Amino acid sequence: MLTRIDHIGIACFDLDRTVEFYRATYGFEVFHSEVNEEQGVREAMLKINDTSDGGASYLQLLEPTREDSTVAKWLAKNGEGVHHIAFGTADVDADAAAIKDKGVRVLYEEPRRGSMGSRITFLHPKDCHGVLTELVTSAPVESPEH
Repeated sequence: MLTRIDHIGIACFDLDRTVEFYRATYGFEVFHSEVNEEQGVREAMLKINDTSDGGASYLQLLEPTREDSTVAKWLAKNGEGVHHIAFGTADVDADAAAIKDKGVRVLYEEPRRGSMGSRITFLHPKDCHGVLTELVTSAPVESPEH
């Protein structure tokens, strides 16, 4: 069962400049940052709030680290902006299977590693009214990493 909006992914050309915009404009601070080599992105997670299920909601800012990454290709076609929405779930495997049974294409056969040690998969945007949708099972959060 989907429990919350885990994050909204925003593709950007310059991560540091985009982080500074969200810090200066809204007061959001970086909770976690990392480079995901598999996905070819450098990212920053800006925590918005805690949620009743023990998770949190974030903005995920994504800057491509290589031209062949999915985010780089998306930026070249669309420019900066909202890339995807992610819903939190206690069991990404079960929810992905249930959604697949309803006719929605799941992009990864097996969930992959996502931000902060989470397990993720994506749903095809053509099956979700044009919205790239991510399902996320968060890893237990111990402390922020910068």
